[in-house]
Amino acid sequence: MNRLALSALSLALAAGFAHAADRASGIATQYIDASVRPQNDFYKHVNGKWLQTVEIPADQASWGSFDQLYEDSLGQLRGIIEKVSAGAGAQDADAQRIGDFYASFMDEARLEQLGAAPLQAELDRIAALKDKSALPALLAHLGKIGVKVPFDFGIHQDNKDSTKYVADIGQGGLAMPDRDYYLSADDAKLAEAKAKYEQHVERMLTLVGNPRAVFDAKSIVGFETELAKIQWTKVELRDPIKAYNKVNLADMDKLAPGYDWKAWLDAAGLSGKTTYVIVGQPSYLKAFVELSNKTSLDTWKSYLAMHLVDAYGGYLSKAFVDERFDFYGKTLSGTPEMEPRWKRGVGAVERSQGEALGKLYVAEYFPPARKARMEAMVKNLLAAYKQSIDKLDWMSPKTKKEAQAKLAKFTPKIGYPSKWKDYSALVVKRDDLVGNVMRSRVVEADREINKLGKPIDRDEWGMTPQTVNAYYNPEMNEIVFPAAILQPPFFDANADDAVNYGGIGAVIGHEISHGFDDQGAQYDGNGNLRDWWTAADHKNFKAKTTALVKQYNAFEPVKGYRVNGELTLGENIADNSGLAIAYKAYKISLKGKKAPVIDGLSGEQRLYMGWAQVWRSKMREQQQIASIKADPHSPDQFRANGTLRNQPGFYQAFGVKQGDQMYLAPKERVIIW
Repeated sequence: MNRLALSALSLALAAGFAHAADRASGIATQYIDASVRPQNDFYKHVNGKWLQTVEIPADQASWGSFDQLYEDSLGQLRGIIEKVSAGAGAQDADAQRIGDFYASFMDEARLEQLGAAPLQAELDRIAALKDKSALPALLAHLGKIGVKVPFDFGIHQDNKDSTKYVADIGQGGLAMPDRDYYLSADDAKLAEAKAKYEQHVERMLTLVGNPRAVFDAKSIVGFETELAKIQWTKVELRDPIKAYNKVNLADMDKLAPGYDWKAWLDAAGLSGKTTYVIVGQPSYLKAFVELSNKTSLDTWKSYLAMHLVDAYGGYLSKAFVDERFDFYGKTLSGTPEMEPRWKRGVGAVERSQGEALGKLYVAEYFPPARKARMEAMVKNLLAAYKQSIDKLDWMSPKTKKEAQAKLAKFTPKIGYPSKWKDYSALVVKRDDLVGNVMRSRVVEADREINKLGKPIDRDEWGMTPQTVNAYYNPEMNEIVFPAAILQPPFFDANADDAVNYGGIGAVIGHEISHGFDDQGAQYDGNGNLRDWWTAADHKNFKAKTTALVKQYNAFEPVKGYRVNGELTLGENIADNSGLAIAYKAYKISLKGKKAPVIDGLSGEQRLYMGWAQVWRSKMREQQQIASIKADPHSPDQFRANGTLRNQPGFYQAFGVKQGDQMYLAPKERVIIW
């Protein structure tokens, strides 16, 4: 699912959303707009009064179910952190580090005294560059401390040998959400954002005393524009086959000649730990070296200094914090006010010691009964998929056998990891915020690098328990549901099962289906990239996905900005498949009994309403445009309505007929599962 606009209402309205729903049905009936027929706009019918009355909080770019739960969790985490920060309950080293880190963030007076001083050693290191021969080692170092550089690497399982960890090198180095922000000169809104970005760069350089800030800002934006020109598009990046390019370390010079790859590999810590890397975008890497060689040393130094300051600006004095928010918050997201400092402090602790904080969160806020009920739902969802595979009319018997084998190997993870990360290597000082952040990033980078050559850790989680999200990892063939998402409206322990199948059940189905979407289906049950489909299956599946792309391309959330059906294809497949399977799993859960009528609603109606209320949200226009360009998920109103229009059960439950706005002719409905 991975809806990262969580990351990711007034508190009174927020409380109303989370807690005022009828606990028997789980449907927030107070938000239903009876003036809108469910057959014409189901999303507005279910959520209309909420959409009419709720305002996006001034410190948020969007507001909805995910944001509400994230907001709730922030308050819970704040209580935990402030308790250990004050010394109460700081009975172990993890709690001490959490408390000291938060205290360093909240000490604004000290940060004002320090100004840019905490970054001076790194700024001096950049300024000391005598020639470009030292660039490779410096880029590796800056990447390790979390600075955006034109290419970086990550550690994960080898896509074609999931028993091994491998380093993957990919494109990067842009500050704005997508290459279109640099290249779409004919788009007034994006062109304005680019102009304001140049002003932001100039002001950030001025804050660190650069006398050539105006000139250097133009050079930096020009350099990033050239980077954007040679980068792959977001749609191109979705192809795991094209992104798998195995290169021996000794052959990096052949792939992208004219760069000291040995120096970079040594500084990155890869030499001696692996014999090969996976290059995600070979054409970009080659073109980057050519661009680097013709770019002046002065531009390189200014670019790196700017990105260093940008990466740490949120941890410096008020002038840096305000300038950074002015661009990334106000300009790019349309958010009028910055979050209060305590929220940002909780976020900083979360990013540095997420699982240590998660361990405390789970102990206080995640009852065991919730996990047990989720396990039962997952079991029913997997059973529904198993039945559905056998009945598919577009998949051959041979491929069905492979699909069943993959499904049988799915690993569900619910709530929290079975073992927690070790943060003992992290040194935290109560008076050194930038140092704490920098050291935490190095600890995590080292943790990743040290995986090379070791067995796969199948207990590891890619999200913390307090994350309001879920994900599917194709290399692990696992579905993961953190504790924080297992709350209303996704999962209501006091509600009838129908709404839960429409909420968290569809989320479970969504994540399982990622194993069979246009990307995930390219991996087998062991997590390896392998084509296990027949040619006829590929053709049949392509016909369905092409139709789905066409459906979503027609949606226009902001005038002049349509949904990119190709970029969002994987998530749209997962939404449509997940809800279809949740419906079937709900039927399995009834065990042949008739669902009760609650609030005058049948079980099937409550299920679909549960789906629609999950996507209740609002988003500022600037953030919506950024999401359209960069987010692989469709806007929430189309995740709701766009999915429902393809569900046969929805037509039956609400009597949708030809002439209704929610109606699609049977031949136009995309039914995958």
